[in-house]
Amino acid sequence: MQESSGAGESTDEIVGYRGVAACHAVGISYRQLDYWARTGLVVPGVRDASGSGTQRLYSFRDLVVLKVVKRLLDAGVSLQNIRRAIEALRSRGVDDLAGITLISDGTTVYECRSPEEVVDLLQGGQGVFGIAIGGAFKEIQGSLSHLPAEPAAGSGIQIAVEPDAPVEIVSDELAARRARRRAG
Repeated sequence: MQESSGAGESTDEIVGYRGVAACHAVGISYRQLDYWARTGLVVPGVRDASGSGTQRLYSFRDLVVLKVVKRLLDAGVSLQNIRRAIEALRSRGVDDLAGITLISDGTTVYECRSPEEVVDLLQGGQGVFGIAIGGAFKEIQGSLSHLPAEPAAGSGIQIAVEPDAPVEIVSDELAARRARRRAG
């Protein structure tokens, strides 16, 4: 299975973005990201946390959905209505998402797939604001250009080896720093 890296090209292995990188790319706090993952609003598509010390990995698609959630929240849409909208988007592929515009009246979120649908909705007095998901794609791509990605195939476990020090297996950067401090 191949997934776009977000830069418009396919890679042979799926890449993911850790929580901190996801937060920077989307413009949310880590606390929000953690809450949304724990409550099932936006679950990491590459790798979910599986206990203490494991890292969630978010796909490019996940980051786009996170950006949409943030925009809807910023516009005053309730979390309950956002959950309904995101549930409808979950079944779509990345390419399908790019062609969708979400229109909301502040209460209900409507999905539009063509300019005509947007106009019809606006003429009916339904829309107050819109979110072009294709625009969110471009913003996320720009944000990710300077953020690290990591292959999903790896378990995230690295072996830290220092001269004359015992070999330790570390699962993240913080654990690696602790191991270096103990050894030094």
